[in-house]
Amino acid sequence: MQVLNRLRQLDAYPKINEDFYSRTLSGGVITLVSSIVMVLLFLTELRLYLRPSTVNELLVDTSRGEQLQIHFDVTFPALACSIISLDAMDISGEQHLDVKHNIFKKRLDSSGKVVEPPTQESIGGPKIEKPLQRHGGRLEHNETYCGSCFGAETSDDDCCNSCEEVREAYRRRGWALSNVDLIDQCKREGWLVKIKEQEGEGCNIYGSLEVNKVAGNFHFAPGKSFQQSNMHVHDIQSFQKDDFNVSHKINELSFGAHFPGVVNPLDGVERIQYTSNGMYQYFIKVVPTVYTDIRGNKIQSNQFSVTEHFKGVEHGSGRSLPGVFFFYDLSPIKVLFTERNTSFLHFLTNVCAIVGGIFTVSGIIDAFIYHGHRAIKKKIEIGKFS
Repeated sequence: MQVLNRLRQLDAYPKINEDFYSRTLSGGVITLVSSIVMVLLFLTELRLYLRPSTVNELLVDTSRGEQLQIHFDVTFPALACSIISLDAMDISGEQHLDVKHNIFKKRLDSSGKVVEPPTQESIGGPKIEKPLQRHGGRLEHNETYCGSCFGAETSDDDCCNSCEEVREAYRRRGWALSNVDLIDQCKREGWLVKIKEQEGEGCNIYGSLEVNKVAGNFHFAPGKSFQQSNMHVHDIQSFQKDDFNVSHKINELSFGAHFPGVVNPLDGVERIQYTSNGMYQYFIKVVPTVYTDIRGNKIQSNQFSVTEHFKGVEHGSGRSLPGVFFFYDLSPIKVLFTERNTSFLHFLTNVCAIVGGIFTVSGIIDAFIYHGHRAIKKKIEIGKFS
């Protein structure tokens, strides 16, 4: 009994006889409001407990020899698919000219609707059955037809049996094909006629690139590209046009796989060209990112920030090329996103803080209202309240 009496003396919550309780209307209102607030805060804390939280970390990126995956979807409303080419290059010296692997094009009419795709990507038609022979029109015994490359042959066995093959041979030699109407294969295929037929059309080009994980650029520009005197040149003279409208809409541009919460700042960006020729430049800073979900699955991806610049291009200046250019650089810092569950002890601590805090604050408010009301009532009774 002595032990029980000593425990009873440690009671920090002494009980008051119910006869001394005084219940008020204000106390009831405060109790109801505080209970509602308590329940709302409890449900909010429960939702945060059940939903994994994401922890951010920054590390130095020490990865080497990796590849960078670039996904894009760009629409050119005033540039035909036969004119656009895609090139990619980096500071290591590696170049991918007129990329076609994993690249898809959709022809669009003036209203933006998809036109039935052509039989092949190039503007030139299929190979003609009897192209111009290098050794004359006379067929010798066991001789096969072999079209001339018009000086761009690298060996005597080279043949160019279509306009596209002649353009490709010129590109490999670093030459511009300016007089297309003088090329027999191009005249037979009606190359310039088909170029004229596609005037006013647009193009939706989409796909993916896999490049070295170093600084570089990729760009969309009219004409096929080639190297001339260590310069990157496009043979836009073959189209016999002075102006190229490179207005565009970037439907999607991402570096790597999608992960929860990623924001690609160029998605949905649209730029309209109001000058005769223009060069759009996007300078991108790519930040390597690793996202780890609650089950431990890792997603290797990237985020990026971007600044942009536009400058007009004078026809025949030779210094700038009309087109859309994306210059990217890699950040040395890697971002880690990790999903984690909140511990039950942390949840329990927050719940106790919610209940105790609201109970205490409500008691203070109730006491202030109760004693204030009594003081005013007492002054009224003695006639001192004015």
